[in-house]
Amino acid sequence: MCIVCDRIKMIKEGRNPYFVKELETGYVVIGDLQHFKGYSLFLSKEHKTELFQLDYAVKMKFLEEMSIVAEAVFQAFDAEKMNYELLGNGDTHLHWHLFPRTDGDIEDYGNNGKGPVWWYPVEKMYCTDNCPTDTELIEMKEKLLAVLEKLL
Repeated sequence: MCIVCDRIKMIKEGRNPYFVKELETGYVVIGDLQHFKGYSLFLSKEHKTELFQLDYAVKMKFLEEMSIVAEAVFQAFDAEKMNYELLGNGDTHLHWHLFPRTDGDIEDYGNNGKGPVWWYPVEKMYCTDNCPTDTELIEMKEKLLAVLEKLL
């Protein structure tokens, strides 16, 4: 079983503390690590590796819902810009990475601190210092859920 399927199983069993909301085509979760405050994911309910593998109607709904989740993340966490990733090279189950961006959220690497998330050093982005506390996680989930409820 893949890691995304494992996380979805945990959601269904009520054991995923990062779970925010179930939508028609996927699950909204807060990211485990929060260098980019509000980093969230939208996990496809279907275990597919490529967007084009989804039936057309499901694909359109998945994209629409991802856009709504991105808007909710943008509003809930006061983003200036959103970054979207649907890579799947490591975890080959469709899932969107939604990064709310703010000025100065990466150090200056020759471009005035602006650039894609992958310019930020991996060891810093994935440092366990970026794990939200239980209280922070609850607050983040509540903020995101409140905005999602308004948008849906």
